[in-house]
Order: sequence, then structure tokens, then C-alpha cells
Amino acid sequence: MAGIAAGGAAAQSGEQPQTARARAQSKVTVPDDVVLTLVGTRDENLRVVEDLLTADVHVRGNEVTLSGDPAEVAFAERVFAELIALVGKGGPLTPDVVRRSVAMLSADHNESPADVLSLDIVSRRGRTIRPKTLNQKRYVDAIDHHTVVFGIGPAGTGKTYLAMAKAVQALQAKQVNRIILTRPAVEAGERLGFLPGTLYEKIDPYLRPLYDALHDMVDPESVPRLTQAGTIEIAPLAYMRGRTLNDAFIILDEAQNTTPEQMKMFLTRLGFGSKIVVTGDVTQVDLPGGQRSGLKVVQEILTGVDDVHFAQLDSHDVVRHRLVTDIVNAYDRWHALEDAERNRSGRHNGQRRGRA
Repeated sequence: MAGIAAGGAAAQSGEQPQTARARAQSKVTVPDDVVLTLVGTRDENLRVVEDLLTADVHVRGNEVTLSGDPAEVAFAERVFAELIALVGKGGPLTPDVVRRSVAMLSADHNESPADVLSLDIVSRRGRTIRPKTLNQKRYVDAIDHHTVVFGIGPAGTGKTYLAMAKAVQALQAKQVNRIILTRPAVEAGERLGFLPGTLYEKIDPYLRPLYDALHDMVDPESVPRLTQAGTIEIAPLAYMRGRTLNDAFIILDEAQNTTPEQMKMFLTRLGFGSKIVVTGDVTQVDLPGGQRSGLKVVQEILTGVDDVHFAQLDSHDVVRHRLVTDIVNAYDRWHALEDAERNRSGRHNGQRRGRA
């Protein structure tokens, strides 16, 4: 492994009681230009590593000594190898990145955390947008390799943000001529005409999240010019009807709030040289009157269709405040208990009717 001295992970010799577990020791030599980044400001990265690893970690200069159970030492070696490789590739190293790297290795996937976390999509003013989890990396790869991609998952998993980054990347690389961003203004229903202001002022609150994400990736001063020229279009879903969209990167956000008919209408806008990304959270449907979500229905209809990909993200992919992950998990448990209780009540009522 790159950056690791052949230190061993060999068991200590000598007679030991049969109940004692064999211990191993290994030394990792960290390149001089990596040490400060690896350790972090005020040793913050090192403290996270020590908390997450079962093996004992001791640092002296540019040498890290690992000791403990052979399997624990071997895992710690992999962690340090990945962190060193990540820094070597110019990737960021923060306590959060350390946690995500250890989590990926613990899940025992084949992908390298250094490869996942160092993938640059777009950069602006020294800030680079990258996937932060394995599922996010797979989602980004799917956008590269498929014409229509659905990104489905809870809030904070980067569905829309990464899709926006890929759209800006495609525009900058001249793979498309324009970006079209749309979402249903479902909260307004048919009441837009009763809201004060111009049509733009009425729909702006429902499109504001798309503007916010766009401003992170494009100079805010250039957004009005690009929108006026039609290079970037941000509009309600209703504006897509009757159009054929060629040479465009098209994003439909909050797709769980489309009806099946609206989803079909949108997908059939696809023209030559275009790419579609649809994002949404099937647990947050706001459609009135118990209408079926087009995002739920489309999974049944298009699964297995060539060049259409469904990317699933979950609470492990939440990249907002760490508490958001706990909130998502708590709601998932609550919904599972509610469903179980509903099923029990249904069976109980069925049994009562049967006896009657």
C-alpha cells in the first residue's frame, strides 16, 4: 500500500497464556508533505481516527505505530493508506472525510475511498464540488453513462446539488448548449392567479432552491445574463408542456410531487443530444387529495428499460449536519412502526369480520 513501510503486522513471539489473544504491530511511514494534513489542525483528524479505530495508534514524527489484534491492525493500515492516497490526490481531509472513509472501508466495498472522495466535478473560487459518499459517486457515474437518471433519496443526500454540478460541468465542456431546471409548484396548486405580484414573483419561491444551488457553481453576476440568453432556464414544470428539448441538460427537482401524467409529459420532452436527471424523495409527497406520485409510479414502469437508471440514496448519504442523518433514521423507524401497527390492525379487523 502506497506510503506504508513494510512494518509487519506480525504476531509477537514468546509463550503466552492460551486465553491471551495474539497481538500485532505495524509501522506506517507518512510522506513528509502529507503529515500536517493527515494529522489536521490541532490534531483533529488524528483524534477522529483514534476514536474510530480499535487498534492503538501512536504518532511520532512522520511514523505511525499501530498495535492490537492482527485484523484490527490490518484494517488500520488500510485506513491510513487511503487517507494518505486521498491527500496525495489533492482531496480534502477533514474529520468528516475521515469518518466517511472509515465507514466506506468498514462496509467492505471494492471502491477506494480515495477515488470516491477525490472526484472533482466543478470548481469555483477555490471551492470544489465532489461526491462525499459511495452512493453519491455511483449516482454521478450513472449520470455520465445514462441518458435518463432518477436520483431518489431523503433530504440532504445531494440529489439535486450533484445533478446541478453535473449540468454546469456539461455546459462548461460544451456537451450541451443549455441547462433547464424545473420543479412542480405543487404547494400553490391552482391558486397562483390569486397571489400578489407578477408571474415571476409568484413562482419564484418554488424555484428559489434551484437558484441557490446554481449560485454556488456559477458566478452570481453571470446568472441573469445566462438566463436572459436562454443558456440557463429555470421554470415551473407546467412550462415544459408541448416542447422538445434538444442539446440540453434537464433537471426535474421535487419529482415526488408530480402526477403520473406530469411525469410522462416531462420525460417525453427529451430531445436529441439531451440528458435528463429526475430527483425526489418518495417519502415527502405533498400532492393533494391522495393522488399517486409520478415518481413512485415511474419506478414500476421504467425499471429495466435500457439507458434509464434509478440511483437510490439513503440516510448514510446525508451530507448536511450530522443530526440530519439521525432525524431521517428516526422518521424511518417511526414509519416502519406505523406500517406494522396498521398491518396488525388490518389483520385483526379481518379476523373479526371472519368470525362475524
